[in-house]
Amino acid sequence: MTTSKTTPHPNLHQPVLVRADEAERLDSIGHVLLADSSTTGGALSSHRVALARGANGAMPHRHDKASELFFILSGQLDVLAGDEVITTAAGDLLVVPPGLAHAFGAHRGSAAEALIIITPGIERFDYFRHVVRLRAGTEPREILLALQDRFDTHFVESAAWHGARAS
Repeated sequence: MTTSKTTPHPNLHQPVLVRADEAERLDSIGHVLLADSSTTGGALSSHRVALARGANGAMPHRHDKASELFFILSGQLDVLAGDEVITTAAGDLLVVPPGLAHAFGAHRGSAAEALIIITPGIERFDYFRHVVRLRAGTEPREILLALQDRFDTHFVESAAWHGARAS
């Protein structure tokens, strides 16, 4: 794991550049952390995700204060949007508005890569670091559950998502 070289950006009238080789990589969950809210002056948070064939990404959740944009770079990505599971493909753009339950994973017959942008920005790179520890078994799920408000990531149940992923 490398640590991002990006720093808080106090002047919103200057560009923010994140070099690919300086971005923090969380290989165990397929994430590359690009720009957090503090780097963009609160405008957005952005990361890239690469998932193996049929792999789960995020489980069902909602954001109360932010929209989440998915731009599919390659493959096919299944995305829960409310009670519907949409299969997206390379070049597709999907925006999930605040309050709508969503989840994502690579389609069963495909690997997938997507650029994800959350706007307005939420300081959430620490959230992904918690996910890494949770999946590695070094941190209990209760810690992440207690941080739902901090990261504006509220876990929800979705029969539609679980049904689609089981078939």
